[in-house]
Amino acid sequence: MYTQGMENKQWREFGRTEVIDNTLNPDFVRKFIVDYFFEEKQNLRFDLYDVDSKSPDLSKHDFLGQAFCTLGEIVGSPGSRLEKPLTIGAFSLNSRTGKPMPAVSNGSGLWMESLRTTGLEASGGVPGKKCGTIILSAEELSNCRDVATMQFCANKLDKKDFFGKSDPFLVFYRSNEDGTFTICHKTEVMKNTLNPVWQTFSIPVRALCNGDYDRTIKVEVYDWDRDGSHDFIGEFTTSYRELARGQSQFNIYEVVNPKKKMKKKKYVNSGTVTLLSFAVESECTFLDYIKGGTQINFTVAIDFTASNGNPSQSTSLHYMSPYQLNAYALALTAVGEIIQHYDSDKMFPALGFGAKLPPDGRVSHEFPLNGNQENPSCCGIDGILEAYHHSLRTVQLYGPTNFAPVVTHVARTAAAVQDGSQYSVLLIITDGVISDMAQTKEAIVNAAKLPMSIIIIGVGQAEFDAMVELDGDDVRISSRGKLAERDIVQFVPFRDYVDRTGNHVLSMARLARDVLAEIPDQLVSYMKSQGIRPRPPPAAPEPSPPQSPARTPPASPLHTHI
Repeated sequence: MYTQGMENKQWREFGRTEVIDNTLNPDFVRKFIVDYFFEEKQNLRFDLYDVDSKSPDLSKHDFLGQAFCTLGEIVGSPGSRLEKPLTIGAFSLNSRTGKPMPAVSNGSGLWMESLRTTGLEASGGVPGKKCGTIILSAEELSNCRDVATMQFCANKLDKKDFFGKSDPFLVFYRSNEDGTFTICHKTEVMKNTLNPVWQTFSIPVRALCNGDYDRTIKVEVYDWDRDGSHDFIGEFTTSYRELARGQSQFNIYEVVNPKKKMKKKKYVNSGTVTLLSFAVESECTFLDYIKGGTQINFTVAIDFTASNGNPSQSTSLHYMSPYQLNAYALALTAVGEIIQHYDSDKMFPALGFGAKLPPDGRVSHEFPLNGNQENPSCCGIDGILEAYHHSLRTVQLYGPTNFAPVVTHVARTAAAVQDGSQYSVLLIITDGVISDMAQTKEAIVNAAKLPMSIIIIGVGQAEFDAMVELDGDDVRISSRGKLAERDIVQFVPFRDYVDRTGNHVLSMARLARDVLAEIPDQLVSYMKSQGIRPRPPPAAPEPSPPQSPARTPPASPLHTHI
């Protein structure tokens, strides 16, 4: 099995299965434990060989075929079980042995991770011939089911506000294998105090540390400002193992501002943060629901207002260049390529808003991109892109920028099925300042009690301050005095993810990671609020009958542990 690096796209050997002798239908036993992230496109590759000797050099063995997929594809398949044909595409002949080798190999080929393979060729793989099937299965490790509940307070934080004290909040980050950090939780803002006591909160252990109890957890302390330019007070680091000790002298942390520490010789700290309580319990996870058959219904809504500019001109955000995708298409593809694997029929409703429609020039804020009022669904991400390009040629960009109609549209779909079998995700891509804020707030508050989430991506250079208000990370959204039951909105500005070197693959992977990171917890929070338990996973189909008289008795099925 190979995994692929997100930045350099190099395939790296992850592991090899054992060898099973004299069979065309092997059941491999060895498991591979990998970190699973819903929000990332985790590419996998499986190469299969017929072993001719004990040499670890794969050029000495017969290459039988390979398969490519993503980890999300396996997890999102019924019962988290995926069948893929083994193929021989581009290959090269080894100069010493004359045997076919995979052309994508970077020198160290590999075994594959699978439940079983069936119908293999008895000799080395030959391009154009049937190579058999690989069956992959995923199973969640039990220690990823833990949820940690904790509470913090702080003492004598730095004063940051000129006319007051500070409005502090905490931001938690988990460390990644490459040394970077990913945000995993924000506390609420405590107004005008240097000694805040934050509310108790719960977070999955996998989100906090990926199940690695010694992995660094970084916590930053900020003073909240209305314009979003929050003032940095300081930071500290800890780990799950340290937090699990509970309230003790070990869990009182000095908040340190590195810049202040360098400038001031007598600097001690910028206050302290204390863990007040810590508890762990095990509960149902996102993968339990996916494996039990919950489908994620993906809908996209695209802004067709005139502020985007004339689509025929290169300055337009909707400009269709023959050489590269525009910002709308890049954002749609980045999110859609990941989320599509969690919807079995791959039919996605695609809507537009803010345009005049033919033939009478009627302004619509909820029109189907494919022109079909009865069924706005498009086949796959490519189908959405095709319908989007078609609409650009047939409608007139107009205005204003109204979100409420598309939010209500998806809410109607979500309200129709509330038994846990379906969960809706609406992606809104927009360039401008929202025109119907009050109506949109009301629609979001009403939608928060339904099985749905909303992602908003802002493209272009407009000010998106109002969007931050819809994203309830700091302050939970409300309408007419009614608070939203859950935080279901995630907003990001597209410009924050544009790679200056022109590496769209990397920048869009980062975009998808940030906008999709909250979806698993939002889905689980809805299920939990409604008392919905995961359904049992569907039974796996019976294995194919042996095709070789010398078939080895099957070992226990391999589960790709996540």
